[in-house]
Amino acid sequence: MKILFVASEVTPFAKTGGLADVASALPKTLKNLGHDIRIMMPFYTVVERGGMAVRKGRKSASVMVDGVEKKGFLRQASMGEIPVYLIENKEYFSREELYGTPSGDYPDNAERFSFFCRCVLELLKKMDFRPDIIHCHDWQTALIPHYLKHERKNDPFFARTGIVFTIHNLAYQGLFPKEELNSMGLSRECFTIDGLEFYGKVNLLKGGILSADLVTTVSEAYCREIQTPEMGCGLHGVLQTRKEDLVGILNGLDYDEWNPAMDKEIMKNYSHASLSGKMVDKIGLQRLVGLPSSPEIPLFGMVSRMVAQKGFDLIAELLPVMAKAQMQLVLLGNGEERYTKAFNEIKAAGARNIAFTSGFDHALAPKIYAGADMFLMPSFFEPCGLGQLIAMRYGTVPVVRRTGGLADSVFDPQDNDKTPNGFVFEEYTADALWEAMNRAMTAYKDKVFWKKLMRRGMSSDYSWQHSVHKYLELYKRALQRKGGEA
Repeated sequence: MKILFVASEVTPFAKTGGLADVASALPKTLKNLGHDIRIMMPFYTVVERGGMAVRKGRKSASVMVDGVEKKGFLRQASMGEIPVYLIENKEYFSREELYGTPSGDYPDNAERFSFFCRCVLELLKKMDFRPDIIHCHDWQTALIPHYLKHERKNDPFFARTGIVFTIHNLAYQGLFPKEELNSMGLSRECFTIDGLEFYGKVNLLKGGILSADLVTTVSEAYCREIQTPEMGCGLHGVLQTRKEDLVGILNGLDYDEWNPAMDKEIMKNYSHASLSGKMVDKIGLQRLVGLPSSPEIPLFGMVSRMVAQKGFDLIAELLPVMAKAQMQLVLLGNGEERYTKAFNEIKAAGARNIAFTSGFDHALAPKIYAGADMFLMPSFFEPCGLGQLIAMRYGTVPVVRRTGGLADSVFDPQDNDKTPNGFVFEEYTADALWEAMNRAMTAYKDKVFWKKLMRRGMSSDYSWQHSVHKYLELYKRALQRKGGEA
């Protein structure tokens, strides 16, 4: 099949979250299976500064934005054998960040990404590349299915192109004032309850959900959760109308990138067959972050955005308890000031068993995955989560809340129907989290049982090889709806 991935961020070109990893790893797996896979994304300043080899293309597209002609210039790079097309417009994409500054989103994001979506469709025609499937990701690309279903429904170029739309996090919907309809080139006719209208605003994610042939999200449990009032972020009713076309597929992990036997960033390599190196990584991590070196004390690790979604209300509440317990915690993360303040205050109060590094350190993250005994993910909600998959790959036992992708990948010894590989709690309370952590610390003392947990996680197959075939089946379904053949 000829498949076009359209995403607002792709590793290693630009990344703010897990979307970038998926938009990189899944195409690689599709390419390895022999498909013609290509990627389109914006040409940001960060790509230019990142030292990636980017060539100027000969193609360009003119797009009308609020009555003014704007040009998008095609640039080309590659990710192995996969062509990566980058759309350049200095007005929209030559900025320090992808979506906004610490003080808030860029006010013209509706204009920026509607321009990007229109350019994608124009440039495909200029390139004469007719995809069998266009796979769009999140609200930044949600206007592509909308434009194809409404504005271009009679365009023969796209008549046999199937559209798959993936929701990576329903909380981010692309909400804009209705006055932005003009800048996005949208007619007032689409601003209805059955269209893009959402409590008086324009909701781009809603448009993608309603217009795509098939809709996916990044785990089976999250797929069920978002169809409920509690977790549907106001779109549960819309998602229920498409439940026959809505599928949850757990994200995979790039096992070439995340491999403790080959990782050059960790202190000592180790494998499922030989775990001895992991203790070297633990002692090395303790020394690196200023914790007392001790092989026996349970060491919890976290690599996370410090936001409420990731369970930091519970962590902040438990910090005084943790500071007095026979355990250690190392955190690498950045986010809301109230959480960084809580960590800084507990350190200032004299806690010697808690280490906190603010920001994101690409060299420190794998050292935490390798050196910690347990990995904490007490998320309020978690569409998929990669942290628990990486941790298991490194023999670090996850302690998680049962939600979204965490529920689909981590199983507790108390779960009678599953083979255990971690520790899980249900209620979103500090007490429930602390109880799960204590069960993990008790189990850690049983070295035979603990090694079984470690090895079970390391031998689990959460690679893209498993998930890619589910996507291929969906692509075939979408293509058949358009009268095409896979």
